[in-house]
Amino acid sequence: MKHEILNLQPEKVWKYFYDICQIPRPSKKEEKIIAYLMDTGKKLGLKTEKDEIGNVLISKPATKGKEKVTPVIFQSHMDMVCEKNKDVVFDFDKDPIQPYIDGEWVKAKGTTLGADDGIGMAIALAILEDKTIEHGPVECLFTVDEETGLTGAFELKPNWLKGKMLLNLDSEDEGQFFIGCAGGKSTTATIDFKKEKLPSNASSFLIKVKGLKGGHSGDDINKKLGNAVKILNRILYDATFKYDASLATIDAGNLHNAIAREGSALVMIPNAKKEEFIRYIKEFDAIVKEELKISDADVEVQIEASKNPEFVIDEFTQCDLVEALYACPHGVLAMAQDIENFVETSTNLASVKMINNQIKVVTSQRSSVESKKEDACNMVASVFNLMNAEVEHSEGYPGWTPNPNSEVLTVLKQAYLNLFKKEPLVLAIHAGLECGLIGEKYPKMDMISYGPTLRGVHSPTERLLIKTVKEVWDLTVEFLRIVQ
Repeated sequence: MKHEILNLQPEKVWKYFYDICQIPRPSKKEEKIIAYLMDTGKKLGLKTEKDEIGNVLISKPATKGKEKVTPVIFQSHMDMVCEKNKDVVFDFDKDPIQPYIDGEWVKAKGTTLGADDGIGMAIALAILEDKTIEHGPVECLFTVDEETGLTGAFELKPNWLKGKMLLNLDSEDEGQFFIGCAGGKSTTATIDFKKEKLPSNASSFLIKVKGLKGGHSGDDINKKLGNAVKILNRILYDATFKYDASLATIDAGNLHNAIAREGSALVMIPNAKKEEFIRYIKEFDAIVKEELKISDADVEVQIEASKNPEFVIDEFTQCDLVEALYACPHGVLAMAQDIENFVETSTNLASVKMINNQIKVVTSQRSSVESKKEDACNMVASVFNLMNAEVEHSEGYPGWTPNPNSEVLTVLKQAYLNLFKKEPLVLAIHAGLECGLIGEKYPKMDMISYGPTLRGVHSPTERLLIKTVKEVWDLTVEFLRIVQ
C-alpha cells in the first residue's frame, strides 16, 4: 500500500523524503545514505563525486539559455539525531524511521523524524531530478556528521565547489532567512569514583524524571524548558544531604546538542528515612509540575522500589558530584546587545553517564561572540576543576558573521516577495550551522540558510509542518528562475 506521505505535494520532494526515512543514518554511520546519494546522482545521469571524508557533491548543468547565470550550491547534511522514547524498541543502525501524518504535521513513531536535515536533502534531490525548472549551474552538497562533529564541513576541500552562492537547507522556520549563526564548543568532565560496599539497613529506590519535551540546545535554549539532569540532581542533592542517600547509578540526558528529556538514578536510603523520602519525592513531583506548568507541563518524577545494586559510589565523589551539577550553569547566559530578543551566549548541561569506574558529564556552549564562547567554556570547566575532575574541550566550530548586503539575500528576498507578497524575516540563529566552517574554506562564498518549519528537533517530538514544504519548494524554484 502506498504510504500516506507519498500523496503530499510536491510529490518529488516527499518521495525522496520517504526514501531517506528508510535509510539508517546516525552520525558517523552514514555509509548507507552515502551509497543512496551516489546511486541517485548516477541514475539521474549527473556528475556525482565523493570526497575522502564522505561528503557527496552532485552537479547539474544549466538549462538552455541559463549557462552564464551565477552558479549556486544547495547544501544539506546527511546525518540525523537519533533520539527515542525509552519505552520504544528501535535500532537506529538498522530500523527505518516510521513517519506518519498527524493533522498539519508529519511526525515519527516514538523517535526523531530526521527532517533535520532529511527534508533539506529531499528538496535538493528533487531539484536535481526536476526537468521543468529553469536554472543556472547547480551543485548539491551533502555533508556528513553535522550533528556530532561538523566533520564534513571541517574536512571540506577548498577548491571542490564551483558555485558562488550557497543556500543552506537546514533552518527550521519558513519565512525566516538566516544570515549568521553562533559558534560552539563542548566541555566534558570525567570523574573517577571508587566502588564501595552497600550500606546496611537501607532500601534501594529508582528515581525517574520523564515527560519533558527536550529540544535543540541552540534553538530551544531560551524556551524555559525543563532539563532532566538539573531536575534529577535537585533530588540527589536533597537525597544526599537530607536523607543520607548512597548513590549507585545515574543516567540522564543523551546528546550534547539536545536538552536532556529523561533521567534516572538508583539510590539507597536508610530504612529509618525511606518513608519520609518517598513522601518527599511525591511532594517534589508536584513542585516541578507547578514550576514547569507552562513550558513543560508533562514533566513527571517517579519513585519505585528496586533490587539492590552491586555497589555504591564513594561518599566523597557523590557529594562533590551533586554539588558540581548544582553549580554547573545551564541555559541562556547573555542576550545579544545589538539584535533584539536574540540569544548571544548559552550553555547546555547535556548528559551524565557512568562508564566503568568513571562518570562523564557532557556540556555544550554556544555564542555569536567568540570571546564569550570561550568565557562560557571556562565557566563550566571551573566548576568541575574544583572537584579535580579531568576537563576537556572539543575543538569547536566558528560562528558565521552576518552580511546584510549579501546578493543571495537580495535575490531570495525578492523571490519571497514575488510569491507571498510580504517580506521575510532576516535573522541570525543561535544554533550552529555549517556555513561558518564553509566560509572559512570559501571566504568569498555568499551564503544564506532557510527551510520549512520544524518543531521539537533533536527529540522524539520532532515534527515537520506539511504546508511549509511546498512553500519552501516554490521559493527555491522562484529563486532559481530570477537569479542572474
